Amino acid sequence: MDTDEITVLLSPEALRLIDGLGEIDGTDAAARAVSRLRAAGHGSDLVAAVVGQARLRHRARAKFGDLAGRMLFTRAGLEQATRLEIAARHAARFRDAGLRRVADLGCGIGGDALGFAGLGLQVLAVDADEATAAVAAFNLAPLRETASVRCALAQDVDLSNVDAVWLDPARRAGDERLRADEWSPPLKWVFGLMERLPAGVKLGPGFDRDRIPAGVEAQWISVDGSTIELVLWSGALAREGVARAALVVRGGRAAELTAAGDADDAEVREPGTYVHEPEGAVIRARLIGEVARRLDAGMLASGIAYLTSDEPTDSPFVQSFRVREQLPFDVKALARALRERGIGTLEIKKRGVDVDPAQLRRRLKLQGAGAATLILTRCGARRTALLCDRV
Repeated sequence: MDTDEITVLLSPEALRLIDGLGEIDGTDAAARAVSRLRAAGHGSDLVAAVVGQARLRHRARAKFGDLAGRMLFTRAGLEQATRLEIAARHAARFRDAGLRRVADLGCGIGGDALGFAGLGLQVLAVDADEATAAVAAFNLAPLRETASVRCALAQDVDLSNVDAVWLDPARRAGDERLRADEWSPPLKWVFGLMERLPAGVKLGPGFDRDRIPAGVEAQWISVDGSTIELVLWSGALAREGVARAALVVRGGRAAELTAAGDADDAEVREPGTYVHEPEGAVIRARLIGEVARRLDAGMLASGIAYLTSDEPTDSPFVQSFRVREQLPFDVKALARALRERGIGTLEIKKRGVDVDPAQLRRRLKLQGAGAATLILTRCGARRTALLCDRV
């Protein structure tokens, strides 16, 4: 989104039309809205901006709930924005550490700044992109007593009047392998700032662990089955004795594992009554062994993130499957076995084996009214197929 587009979007006429449209889901509804607005005499640029926002508000509900209905978005900003419930958790860590004045450097559309300001912290939200900063200013306007917005480079901001910083360095979507100087601001500058001020730095969950600075807390976060981010904490924001953490949020409930370092793997066992798949945050944090010991479980194979036990569990750190039987790791034999059992709906999961689930599904030619989960993996050194039911 450029400055001309944001100028159109922030006009009283555009804002009135956006509020009148509500949320739009799908291309057919969008096309009908465009036709109605064009027939009413509105220009093409205005219509495109208004309908685009109505569609983004619908998508934003997953992250911002009812608040999305009064916000503005850019496509990239919404994709990168922190979910409001997670932003509130981040803000609570600043508050609980007694840090009241925060600079949010790389604020995007203002998702994290909403969390800070919503808890009564004074937040200076900064973004280098003029249009994005304007969107953030709109979104934070109801909290103007605690939030202000500035368009500037993070490196140019005077931080003498803040207690701590929150940073979300810009990167190409999905690419965590950039050189340190290809991020904005550069990671060398970001990590140097972490040594001078208490800081939280939001990175993608796939960030190279070898590049994590020494002496910081690394916290991976999963929400409703998706691993969404890695946050590095320094200074008063880092918990004593914690170097690795996995925060799992599912259905609004949160649970966390913490450790002084990576956990050793558990022993390898033959498949028991249950197979457990650790949450993504647990895997990224390399705390699988810690979960295994809590569950009195073993691993199906060394280095593969499947655990097994004979007892059920309600642990928030795993998804569990009850094993029906082991089947041959052979496509023809699998297809025959699944037909005999009437399995027509099959969830296919795999780790540690070279299998394309979509291609395998076509070759299995499933039919029947039954449903199951097929886990393709290794047990020790051999490949195996486990027919299971989700618990």
